[in-house]
Amino acid sequence: MAQTLTFGDSCAPITCHAWNKDRSQIAFSPNNNEVHIYKKEGNDWKQTNNLVEHDLRVMGIDWAPNTNRIVTCSVDRNAYVWTQGDDGKWATTLVLLRINRAATCVKWSPMENKFAVGSGARLISICYFEKENNWWVSKHIKKPIRSTVTSIDWHPNNILLVAGSADFKVRVFSAYIKDIEDQPGPNVWGSKLPLGQLLAEFPNSPSGGGWVHSVSFSADGNKVARVAHDSSINVTDATKGRAVIKLKTEYLPFLGCSWITNNSLIVAGHSCIPLLYCHDGDDIKYVAKLDNTQRKESGGLSAMKKYQSLDRHARIETSDTFLDSIHQNAISCINIYKGTKSHTNKFSTSGLDGQLVIWDLDTLERSFEGVKIV
Repeated sequence: MAQTLTFGDSCAPITCHAWNKDRSQIAFSPNNNEVHIYKKEGNDWKQTNNLVEHDLRVMGIDWAPNTNRIVTCSVDRNAYVWTQGDDGKWATTLVLLRINRAATCVKWSPMENKFAVGSGARLISICYFEKENNWWVSKHIKKPIRSTVTSIDWHPNNILLVAGSADFKVRVFSAYIKDIEDQPGPNVWGSKLPLGQLLAEFPNSPSGGGWVHSVSFSADGNKVARVAHDSSINVTDATKGRAVIKLKTEYLPFLGCSWITNNSLIVAGHSCIPLLYCHDGDDIKYVAKLDNTQRKESGGLSAMKKYQSLDRHARIETSDTFLDSIHQNAISCINIYKGTKSHTNKFSTSGLDGQLVIWDLDTLERSFEGVKIV
């Protein structure tokens, strides 16, 4: 149902993680300037590399499945593309981001010929490779972003990009680079697609609504989901007049969201539990809490025996801080482990408790009565 992985002796928070194509290797950052790469050997995970080019905390990692390149970005305002040599060592290629604030998120495009970097400089860098100089150059999307870009995701057509930011808004841009791509045709989001063209903009709510933590395009590219700091889930369907459907939840704010079918999405965050929701017509419906871990209750003790025990062991009473969940702190990152956004079989979560958990949706669906993922 759920498999928990721990790496080495470290219990440092995991800021972000990314898998290689066959899921035999994982790259993650233990909340510092390093990126650790572990490889599965039998039932164990062993560290094979430690990428230490960054000076400050790594904020984003993405591993391109087909070209086997890793891109990382950091608070030090830099991004690096890592390529593995025949000897198994990883070498960096320079990326000219041209930003003066921290880089906050990074994502390869579906065709892996470019990537996007969000930053605190109120802009998005669209980066592509320039063979003549052997480096990655960037073009900027600036207007009308008014604050830090917190999350980005690519449309399946390799052209459009959705970005959430701390100005409470989600925007869909064209990220077309004419130097490396053919002229794109029209789609449901728009027909004029020069670089930086704003195709849609959605405020989180008329009165603000909190900064946006995560955004996700559906597998067909027609829907955008987002989660924000007001504990809300929002879905916009471009084929239905771009009306925003908003659900305010009872949970603590979510930090990540990902579509697992064209109608179902996973969200997780400060409540430490992944939750399944379904977009159905004009509604977002709660389906299930995917972590049904039950903490073992301590045996019943009378008040007198309890205090006698405390006195005997010369200790003061401490409150029990264990949660009724596998993750013991906020979930910071969600990735698909097996399958695609149109049909996900397994997904992985990492959190501030230093744990990485792989969730099997097929097993979970069978274990919950009446739950069907559509």
